[in-house]
Amino acid sequence: MFFTSDNAAGAHPAMLAALARAAEGPAMAYGNDPLTAQAQERIREVFEAPEARAYLVATGTAANSLSLACLCPPWATVYAHEGSHIENDECAAPEFYTGGAKLTLLGGAGAKIDPEALAAKIDAAAPHGIHNVQNGALSITQATELGAVYTPGETARLTAIAHDAGIPVHMDGTRFANAVARLGCSPAEASWKAGVDALCLGATKNGALAAEAVILFDQARAREFELRRKRGGHLFSKMRFVAAQVDAYLTDGLWLEMAAYSNGTADRLAAGLATAPGCRLVASVEANMVFAEIPLGLHRRLTAAGARYHPAGGGQDEAGPDDAPYRVRLVCSFETAEAEVARFLGLLGG
Repeated sequence: MFFTSDNAAGAHPAMLAALARAAEGPAMAYGNDPLTAQAQERIREVFEAPEARAYLVATGTAANSLSLACLCPPWATVYAHEGSHIENDECAAPEFYTGGAKLTLLGGAGAKIDPEALAAKIDAAAPHGIHNVQNGALSITQATELGAVYTPGETARLTAIAHDAGIPVHMDGTRFANAVARLGCSPAEASWKAGVDALCLGATKNGALAAEAVILFDQARAREFELRRKRGGHLFSKMRFVAAQVDAYLTDGLWLEMAAYSNGTADRLAAGLATAPGCRLVASVEANMVFAEIPLGLHRRLTAAGARYHPAGGGQDEAGPDDAPYRVRLVCSFETAEAEVARFLGLLGG
């Protein structure tokens, strides 16, 4: 019963098979190989964006930080939710790669940016003077760190506010597949058609070993990204092995199939927790993550039986009475077994 993170999952067999094929014989280095070109063309086809430029890296932190560096100069700010991954989980990498750009943090339910809060913050910045931090970029996380999903309309509202102020839009799409699978819309509708300028498309959390793609719908920034990627140490000599994963990921809708499955297992966990004695959901379940409050005694019983998950929030006292509330986060993946879910749910009633 392993629900700590989708990062903890293994690799899908299609990814391993693609890597084995890619290992046969030599190929040109640094992305000048046919497989990298094929993966890039696959991205353009899936996103209905023939003019987009796509670049591959191995980690989400690299994808986010390098793309934000192309969108935001050092004297400007990146508007992001206070619960975003770039704020809480990237060890100031965005600030480092941008050369010191500030993060301006915003609120909003479900870790989704409140449009009015964004508009107010933008108005308080440039052009009020040289002493203010200048407007740089907007970063949207899809799905959010609390498992909420932006509809295309919600994304479009935020991007319109940003674009009206001359601000480009970055989307941290480490769980973009989960969002699209839940929404039932096209990848294009959830990204560039809703105003996104740069999308970091995640694969590592959804079946890959280590593969992310940065998709620049604004190709004017492509050359800068190429240089920043090289300077930042993320231009791999054997790029074909990253490309093999991305190509397999997007072939025949595998990425959305895996995401829909992990969303569905999260739904089943949520349904069981919602009706279990003393338990309640503390966030809507729109992707593959479940946030719930359970009795501390149940937490002890679950972990003793082998369940693995993370607490949701710090400062919780695990030495309290059995009826004390304890918040947890459970994350499902493409390989979460039905038997794991059934066993976990079977423990909820005692």
